[in-house]
Amino acid sequence: MSDKKILPERSDIADQDCWAIHDLYPSDEAWQEELALLKTKTAEAAAFQGRLTESADTLLAYLDLTEELALLIENLINYAQRQSDVDSRVAKYQAMVGEIMSAYVACRSATAFENPELLAMDESRMDSFYKANPGLEKYRRYLNTTFRFRPHTLSQQEEALLAAAGELSQSPDTIFGMFNDADLTFPDAVDSNGKSHTLTSGSYIALLQSPDRCLRRSAFENLYHSYGAFGNTLAAVQQAEVKQRRFFAEARHYSSSLEASLYANDVPVEVYTNLIQTVHDNMDKMERYVRLRKQRLGLDERHMSDLYTPLVDGVDKDIPFDEAKETVSKALSCLGENYQAILKEGFENRWIDVYENAGKRSGAYSAGTMVHPYVLLNYNGTLDSMFTLAHEMGHAIHSYLSNKHQAVIDHDYVIFVAEVASTCNEALLMEYLLGRCTDKKERAYLINHFLEQFRATLYRQTMFAEFELIIGELEAQGVALTKEKLNEEYRKLNRLYFGPEIILDPEIDCEWMRIPHFYYNYYVFQYATGYAAAIALSRRILREGTPAVEDYLKFLSGGCSASPIDLLKIAGVDMSSPQPVADALALFDQLLDEMEALVSE
Repeated sequence: MSDKKILPERSDIADQDCWAIHDLYPSDEAWQEELALLKTKTAEAAAFQGRLTESADTLLAYLDLTEELALLIENLINYAQRQSDVDSRVAKYQAMVGEIMSAYVACRSATAFENPELLAMDESRMDSFYKANPGLEKYRRYLNTTFRFRPHTLSQQEEALLAAAGELSQSPDTIFGMFNDADLTFPDAVDSNGKSHTLTSGSYIALLQSPDRCLRRSAFENLYHSYGAFGNTLAAVQQAEVKQRRFFAEARHYSSSLEASLYANDVPVEVYTNLIQTVHDNMDKMERYVRLRKQRLGLDERHMSDLYTPLVDGVDKDIPFDEAKETVSKALSCLGENYQAILKEGFENRWIDVYENAGKRSGAYSAGTMVHPYVLLNYNGTLDSMFTLAHEMGHAIHSYLSNKHQAVIDHDYVIFVAEVASTCNEALLMEYLLGRCTDKKERAYLINHFLEQFRATLYRQTMFAEFELIIGELEAQGVALTKEKLNEEYRKLNRLYFGPEIILDPEIDCEWMRIPHFYYNYYVFQYATGYAAAIALSRRILREGTPAVEDYLKFLSGGCSASPIDLLKIAGVDMSSPQPVADALALFDQLLDEMEALVSE
């Protein structure tokens, strides 16, 4: 017997449930025409070599042209990558992604003279340029950022060489993406009645949430055995990722690849290490949560495959997408009419690619473009997928407001603040649902979900961040990142973060093999810091109303016009301090108190 889910083909998905990709380009042919224009404009930019410091007018003309190039590249990459992501099996769009990435690298290589020439200028000459042509004021922040990189900028020839190597640096991520999204398949999971269930990256967590322990175990083992069969290959790809980071960091005279990553976004390394230390100081709360789950589920042994099972059953229900949109809209009404209008526009004008189909990229994301954001979902009707909708629309509206209020040169907010708007939406949605819940069982169910957000974000993402830190340090010390070594380090962290009362099944050692974020250059810690900031912001918004909303919208509209730490201070949160993380974990403790009281009644 089987209730195996057959994924629809892309052509079977209704237009209304697909994003409006042709708002970017009406056709593939139009995209090709603009790719040709990019190559022409790249040649024009290259002609400025040796001339940037000759006059203020020349510098302004060059910067205006590079802004035009940046917008061209953004649109071209988005169209090709979005088309590829909805069906990664289509060779045409794989090829288009390759074409634009090659053109992007060629553009970077052709303009590699920019930083060395600018850094050859002294401060007084740059000041005279601003006076000679006030139009340069538009680029003051950008130019100041360039000068901040003076210690890490090389000669023109060296910069050109590093730019040319840029495409190679993306190879580990590209290889992993094609393996994970297009090539890897999993055996069906089988429940206690012998029924088969389709196992995909998109269905995995839903299967782990099943009350059927046999089904959970089957899904867990089948997924990780599939990854583990390619463990040596995936270890080699992961090591290549870590090595390329170190290569570029050392070439630019950083002390570590972590410093290089955070310096680019003007974030002190201490923010990363403070996060890990603050979470380490609060491991007792996670151990308490694990004990609560073990007791509540009535398990003699608690395995990693039991980690996602809800503590409260009989409450979960299917949430149609239209209902999810309505609930999210009501939950975010506290953010004011302007925010609501943008949200409505996104819902009604096909910003979102809603459902899973064969070959579609797993997970969810938002990609901001000047025409409008594009949101990829694999919506499956669960409470978690409704929270994902709120999360990704937070990203989308952040992009929309930054694009609207900032010039192209300043509109792209840095990754340190990228997760704040998304997780603030999730926190507001949770507060909305809890505020309208009168049934004790349903309230316990929602608090369980809230606790899971803390586990999955503040604890789990910090564990991921610590894993990245460890393997980066090991590789720098000359330690080979073999499958066995990576498994060993990952197992140690699982023991540290989940405590002694959970059985570490051997399959969990392979979990690092399926995490795409390990190819994102120290990205994941920002989920945790962003979540802590979001908890603080959501509580301020609900507590203070209009003044807090106005500050928050200024933050969302800021792009990268100031440092991320300063932008968050505008909204009322100081992430240079460990206090927001400590405060968020104190809330986790309070929620545990309420959960224990509810389930004991």
